[in-house]
Amino acid sequence: MSVGAVKSLSFIPRIEQLTSRVIRILGCNPSKMTLQGTNTYLIGTGPRRILIDTGSLGFPEYVANLQKVLEEQNTSIQEIILTHWHGDHIGGIEEVCSSVYKGNERKICKIRRSKESDRVLGDGLQYTFIGDKHIFETEGATLEAMHTPGHTDDHMALYLHEENAVFTGDCVLGEGTCVFEDLFEYMKSLKVILNRKPQRIYPAHGAIVPDGVKHIEMYIAHRNRRESQILELLKKGGTNFTSVGDIVKTIYTDIPENLIFQATMNVTHHLEKLQKEMRAEENDEGWRILKSYI
Repeated sequence: MSVGAVKSLSFIPRIEQLTSRVIRILGCNPSKMTLQGTNTYLIGTGPRRILIDTGSLGFPEYVANLQKVLEEQNTSIQEIILTHWHGDHIGGIEEVCSSVYKGNERKICKIRRSKESDRVLGDGLQYTFIGDKHIFETEGATLEAMHTPGHTDDHMALYLHEENAVFTGDCVLGEGTCVFEDLFEYMKSLKVILNRKPQRIYPAHGAIVPDGVKHIEMYIAHRNRRESQILELLKKGGTNFTSVGDIVKTIYTDIPENLIFQATMNVTHHLEKLQKEMRAEENDEGWRILKSYI
């Protein structure tokens, strides 16, 4: 979610047929971080379809709504794709599998985490680990995996060939801006998605975005503005070191107290990106710009 408060959120129905091949089922798990809740998607037009993400653990209304959609569409789940390891995306796996995705050959696909181990699934379930550019096919839809690290190391977006659209997971939201683990990687991932020139974005949180290119360009511009603000502060400091806390107070002047932590994390990630690019350095007192950039 954004570190800037989203003042008013769009209304998202619990269930909505978005196109002939895309149905959104809301995770019914609204919160400060998940906005209206996690958007999960049922993809395809045939008797077996692909489910993207499974929402959070402990939300029976979501599982009931998913079951309702499957029954109304006279379809079943072919496989599950997880955009990344966060609990509001993978938390519902066991409940979904025990209720609506039964059988001996259940396929749960994701990109393997590189920094830590993936959560062990219950009920004897196993992941099928896939890589960048993997193709998922079902009747009426072709999805291509796009490894888009930054929000998390295992993050995956999915390109829907038939619609020139991207399921962006938490890399690009419908409302607000994202938090991330690694800004250096995140900025590269935004450009990977932008290069597809998507006509539409299906985000994991927030409303559908009809102009994908414009929205991603806004994201990139937003991060570049933040970076410029931080660089200007460091330049004013000259050879002195400036603490992260002082940077946050100067840049984020209008956010509520409960979002200060996320703002601090975002500033830290910007500084770490500048460090990777050999433009800033850190010591116990804080950060300063390298002399070659003053």
